[in-house]
Amino acid sequence: MAHDMAAVVPLYGSAGGQRRHRIVVCTTCRNRETREQPGTKLATLLEAELSGVGFESFEVSVVACMAGCDRPCAVAFQGDGKASYLFGDIEPGRDGDALVAFARQYAELDDGWCSSIQRPEGLKGKTISRIPALLPHRKERP
Repeated sequence: MAHDMAAVVPLYGSAGGQRRHRIVVCTTCRNRETREQPGTKLATLLEAELSGVGFESFEVSVVACMAGCDRPCAVAFQGDGKASYLFGDIEPGRDGDALVAFARQYAELDDGWCSSIQRPEGLKGKTISRIPALLPHRKERP
């Protein structure tokens, strides 16, 4: 089944001049029991929580699919020069505070790297993947 993955739609913009951070929420994921799609609700919740002081570098975006269908709802964290994370089994009412706590933690990490025991309690066991940062290309030395 094909999904329209062409656009990641920003909901909340980041301030210029700072290191950029983005949280991407899947809107296609369905709750296994209710069959509801909680992604839009979660993105709205995160947008409201991150609009406060200290989160100016964050953008909240939505996308149609992140291939986390076996662990809905999928949420990704990305930052300039940082490792990226993909979390699954996220429930807006239960995990919103843990996602905001991780956003604060992630913003403070130079390379984005942290172990599972360093992440907020509500996200433990929910990491689908951690992807190393894409670093700038270095020219070969003569």
